[in-house]
Amino acid sequence: MRFRGGVVLTALAFLLVGCGVGVGVRPTGVMDAGEPASGLTRGKRLYYASDTGLRAVPLLDREDDTLDAVMKLLAQGPTAAERREGLTTLVHAPSGYTVTGDGPHVTVTLEGPYWAQRRDQATGQLVCTLASFQSVREAEIRADDVEVTISPGEGPELGPLRCAEFLDR
Repeated sequence: MRFRGGVVLTALAFLLVGCGVGVGVRPTGVMDAGEPASGLTRGKRLYYASDTGLRAVPLLDREDDTLDAVMKLLAQGPTAAERREGLTTLVHAPSGYTVTGDGPHVTVTLEGPYWAQRRDQATGQLVCTLASFQSVREAEIRADDVEVTISPGEGPELGPLRCAEFLDR
């Protein structure tokens, strides 16, 4: 079997020209494409504390969790593998509470005092996790837009708080 060199070279030249090789294409330099994507991603996520701040862990094996159940999941803490990665929970399950969500608003009502500070990782875990789940429960709501208010039975109300206040700290 014999190939004609001219046909192969012509086809190769055609491909190279189609790719811009050898036709005087000048480099354009760096082009600004704007700011990188930001904000919370959609999906059920538990937020755990770490030495570097809050870290989200996707929760894929749950079908339909109530906001009350999310508090319990968060208090249970990370799996053994997640603990080996340096994740922990600072949230403990309070003795009496209710969590309600309506659109972009979530309210945690506690029977007793709130156990953490307004701007610490424990509060961030709670706020970011509840925002994540509320945005899944109400698909038209973005997690970035969810505001969480913590209303203790004793002491001042905290909030409304947004997850962005606790990320990248």
